[in-house]
Amino acid sequence: MPSKKAKKAAPPSMGPLLAILALLTGLFASVIYMIDQHADNFYIFDPSELHNLSQRAIAAHGEDMHGIKDYIVSELSAKHPDHVNVGEEWFFNNAGGAMGGMFIIHASITEYLIIFGTAVGTEGHSGRHTSDDYFNILRGTQLAYSLGSFEPEVYPAGSVHHMHRGDVKQYKMPEGCFALEYARGWIPPMLFFGYADGFTSTLDVPTLWMTTKISAREIIGNLLKGKI
Repeated sequence: MPSKKAKKAAPPSMGPLLAILALLTGLFASVIYMIDQHADNFYIFDPSELHNLSQRAIAAHGEDMHGIKDYIVSELSAKHPDHVNVGEEWFFNNAGGAMGGMFIIHASITEYLIIFGTAVGTEGHSGRHTSDDYFNILRGTQLAYSLGSFEPEVYPAGSVHHMHRGDVKQYKMPEGCFALEYARGWIPPMLFFGYADGFTSTLDVPTLWMTTKISAREIIGNLLKGKI
């Protein structure tokens, strides 16, 4: 007898997969919402205190960035010994078309604190972030441009450029400029902006590895200490 043709298997239903994805998305969104509503309980740094610290460091050391850096890190490590990275590990960062050097003083789920800058100048896109960003100028000047404005915003040494979450600007460091940058809010989504140029433009694998290694070490290390 002629063999009957085997019936084609029905394609697997996407329903269960979509349901699982919807459930995970809902749980993730709920966690983010809960963290955001109680974020003040997780912060260990204060923007006004960091601004004051930056001004005192400048008053003590002028334009000597080595002295300014040591002054800031020393005071912060004395105040927050379990959450400040005293190992000075500099690496490049390319983001939004701008390039500079940075080292991470603190990184966790809700905060990061870095020294970022360049000795030769740079310019780029600020990014549109899920956190408030406080750019405390330590040396040099930063310029910023907001849509609809016809004049630059000028931030000299000792000032702070506060960008609210969701804001976006063009910024420029026309010459050498360094800053103590503090972000508070939901930090992980900011990493996509920090990695984008490395994957699509510079292809600088050692820098990508350093960024990943140090960021992960600090974030996970703080989580293990109960710091979200």
